[in-house]
Amino acid sequence: MTRFSPRTAPLRRAGGLAATALLLAAGPLTVAAAAAPARAADPVFTLGGPAETALHPYAEGGGAPKRSTAGITVTNPADEGYEGEFTLTFDLTGVAGVADVAFDPGPGVECETKGTRSAVCTGDTLAPGLSTVTGLLLGAAKGSEQGASGTIRVTGEARSATSTPLAAPFTPFTTRVTVGGPDLVMRKLPFDHEPTPGQKQQAPITFANRGSRDADGVVLTLRYSRGLDIPQRYSNCAYTTDETWTTARCSVDGAFEAGATYTLAAPLTLEATTRAYRDLFAYGIQEAGTVPREASAARSERGSGTVLRAVPLTKALAARGVDLEPGDNEQEAEFRTANTADFMAYGDEASGAAGATVTARLGFHNDGPAWIGRIRSGGSVAAVDFTVPQGATVTSAPKGCRGVTAEGAYREDRKTPAPRYLCPAPTAVRDGGGLDLSFGLRIDKALIGAAGRVTVRGPGLQEAGLPFDPKPGNNTARVVLNGQSGGGPSPSPAPPAEGGPGAGSGRTPSAAPGTSGTGAPGTTGRGGSLASTGSPAAMTASVTAIAALTTGLALFAAARRRRKA
Repeated sequence: MTRFSPRTAPLRRAGGLAATALLLAAGPLTVAAAAAPARAADPVFTLGGPAETALHPYAEGGGAPKRSTAGITVTNPADEGYEGEFTLTFDLTGVAGVADVAFDPGPGVECETKGTRSAVCTGDTLAPGLSTVTGLLLGAAKGSEQGASGTIRVTGEARSATSTPLAAPFTPFTTRVTVGGPDLVMRKLPFDHEPTPGQKQQAPITFANRGSRDADGVVLTLRYSRGLDIPQRYSNCAYTTDETWTTARCSVDGAFEAGATYTLAAPLTLEATTRAYRDLFAYGIQEAGTVPREASAARSERGSGTVLRAVPLTKALAARGVDLEPGDNEQEAEFRTANTADFMAYGDEASGAAGATVTARLGFHNDGPAWIGRIRSGGSVAAVDFTVPQGATVTSAPKGCRGVTAEGAYREDRKTPAPRYLCPAPTAVRDGGGLDLSFGLRIDKALIGAAGRVTVRGPGLQEAGLPFDPKPGNNTARVVLNGQSGGGPSPSPAPPAEGGPGAGSGRTPSAAPGTSGTGAPGTTGRGGSLASTGSPAAMTASVTAIAALTTGLALFAAARRRRKA
C-alpha cells in the first residue's frame, strides 16, 4: 500500500450548504410568515478529466521513465463550498500491464494505492465550481507494447456533516490510457515584436512530429487579437470573430509522420493594423479529432480563398494516437505597437426641484485609432472617477462601481451613499467603444449650477494617467444639476457607437426627458437625458397607504362602538 499526502495546506472552508429563508407576504392590513422551506436536494458532483492520455513508450535501456499527467477534476454546482467527507475510488484493473499509476493529490486530499488494482483518495472540502482533486502520474508499464491501451474508472461517494450518505453524490468518469502517440511541436517564429501600424510580417508556420506514431491529419489554430489581421482567408479554415479575438481553425489532411518536420506551402501574412496597440498572436497544432468543438464554432464562417497546405521539410516513419506532450503544441507572440487612443469623458445635465430623483448618464468614448486591451493580465484598462454634485445623493450606482471618500480613500461603509465613485472599465475597449454608466441622483437641495466631476483615468487611484492617450484635456467632463441653461428641450441623441450600448460600446442614445416630483421638466446635456424617477411613484404609494390605514381605523372604531352598545 502506497500513501500519497497533499502538497499544500487544506482548502479554505467556504461555509456549509444549508441556508434558512424567510418569506414575507403582505396584504391590506395583514402580514403572514411562510413556513421554512424543505431541505434542498443533495448536490450532484461531476467527475472529469482528459478523455485520453498518451504515454511515452517504456525505456528499455533503463533510463528514467517519462510520465504523463492526467488531472482528475470535480465540479461542484452549488454556489457554496461543500463540507463533508468524500471518497474517490480508482479502478486500475483496466490498465494492468499497460501503465504504472501514481498520484499527485490536490490541497486537502490524501491518496493511497491498494496493490496495483485500485486506489482511494479522500478529502473533506469541495470548493464551488471546478477544482482538481488529484493528478494521475502515468508511465508505460514494463513490457507494454506500442498501441496498448486500457481504461481507468473513477467513482465517488460523499457524506454530509452528519455522516449521512448523500443521495446522488458523484457521476462516474472513465479515461483511456494509450502507449505511444504523435508529439506535435510548434516552432517559435522570430517576429518583430514592436511593429508600426500597417507593418506586415511573414509567418512561415513550422511544426514537427517528435512522437512514436504518425498524426492522421492536423488542425492548425490561429488566434489573434483585434489589432492584428491575417488577410488570407483559406477555404479549409473556419473563422470566428468576437469583440477581442479572431480565431481560425484550419483542417489539414494527410499523414504527418513521426520524426518529420512540416511548414506551410506559403507563409501567412501577419499585419499590425491601424488600431494595433498591445496584441497577442497564438498559433498551435493538434491532431485532427482531438480538438474539442466549441460553442462558437456554430457561428464560424468558411474562408473563400485557396486551400492551406503543409509540406514536409524533413521526412520520417508511420501510425496515429494521442499527443505525448500537449504543452509544446502552441506558441505565442506579443506585440507592442507604437500607437495612441483618445479616451474622451462625457457628462450630463438636469434640472429638478428638491426631492426629485434623476438619472445621470456619464462615461467615456474611445475615439481611437487604437483599441486598448489588457488581454494577458485581464485587468481593467481604465476607470471612470465620478464626484457627486453638491446637494445630491446617489440612490443607485452601476454594478461594479465602488464608493470612496471625497479624497478617493477606501471606505469601510459600503451601504450608505458615497460622495465619489470609481467604476472600472472592461479588460478591452474597442476603437469606437467605451464605457456607459447610469447613476440615480436625488436632488436634496436645488442649488443653482451644482456640478460633479467625471474623469476617465488609470484603473487605480495611484494610476492617474493614461499612457496611450495624447489628449488628456478631454479626459474630464461635468454632471450639472440646475444649471443656467436648464429647462430647454432635449438635444437629438447621438447614434450608438459600433458594438452597441454598455461596456465596450460608445454612448447610449439619450432617453426622453423626465419630470421632477413637482412636475418641473428635467433638462438634458451632452451625455443624454436626466429622467426624474422618484416623486410621482412615491406619492402614489403614500396616498394608497394612508387610505388603507384610514379605512382600518374607521372599521376598528365602529367595532368598539358596537361592543359598548
